[in-house]
Amino acid sequence: MGLTLEQIKEIIPHREPFLMIDRVEEYAPGDYAIARKAVSANEWFFQGHFKDYKVMPGVLQIEAMAQVGAIALLSCEEHKGKLAFFGGIKKARFRRKVLPGDMLIIHGKVTGVKGNIGFGEGKILVDDKVVASCELTFALQDPKDV
Repeated sequence: MGLTLEQIKEIIPHREPFLMIDRVEEYAPGDYAIARKAVSANEWFFQGHFKDYKVMPGVLQIEAMAQVGAIALLSCEEHKGKLAFFGGIKKARFRRKVLPGDMLIIHGKVTGVKGNIGFGEGKILVDDKVVASCELTFALQDPKDV
């Protein structure tokens, strides 16, 4: 079961140009999600990173993993409508550059939730090879309490 771009926007608050996923291929609410992002040479971040050698910033790769994890978490009935804020990033690894033309397959997995604090893992694959991975900690909050 997948999600279109419009269905993604019903779950997470991110919008263009900061929405880092194009489509969710499959997901299980409260557990995991797998999404895609086609990296185009026209991406906004390539205007300055780097002018003559376009590379997707690692922090945006982490953001993409977090957004996919947020799909998994916030599609769960008990967390619908909430926001997920970064609480921490551990073990971030970048194994190769992400370049224009790459098709990212982004995995997000919820590994635990205690109260309003949660934990997850993410990884990005290009051509079936892991190019980035990390562990994430997040805090859930109701938007009216922000």
